[in-house]
Amino acid sequence: MSSLSGEHAVASQRVSFETLSDVWAKAFSCIEKLTELNLRAFQSTLAENQAVAGAALSTKDAQELFTLQAKRAQAATEEAQSYWRHLYNIIFSTQAELAASAEAHLKQQQHNVQAFVDTVANNAPAGSEAAVNAFQSAVVTANEATSATIEAGKRAVEQALKIAENNVGAAEAASTTATREVVEQAKATTKK
Repeated sequence: MSSLSGEHAVASQRVSFETLSDVWAKAFSCIEKLTELNLRAFQSTLAENQAVAGAALSTKDAQELFTLQAKRAQAATEEAQSYWRHLYNIIFSTQAELAASAEAHLKQQQHNVQAFVDTVANNAPAGSEAAVNAFQSAVVTANEATSATIEAGKRAVEQALKIAENNVGAAEAASTTATREVVEQAKATTKK
């Protein structure tokens, strides 16, 4: 029996190591995506600022400069919205991958525990039926509680995602409307 428990311990450690490696790989992938997003945003901002500075230096009057600033404000708002949308997608897709990985790991552990309980039940000495039944009952209860917790967590994450998506959508709509109003005012002022 000791070699069986030793093999079980080694197998359990191997699964834990693989799970940890998977989590680290997903986390580093997220960091890599965030770094790429920030680098692209920085490069884009730098290029656009150079273009705007050149255009500002070539304006002929204050109205033209004001119009240029209003157009740049609209473009900056759209770029910021795009950035936050990408950031949101990266973070929540990584979170979903990690949650799915954790769920798969928990389900595998539940399966392993149930297999262990079945082995114990099959090899239990005569007269230990009450203890084995209590053990099996405790494992079933723990599995049900774990499954309920996983489902509650999934529902909470789904609800948080919906709220976040609604908030992002509302913020985009509000900032787009405000920026359009500023641009329209700038255009109206320029025409006068």
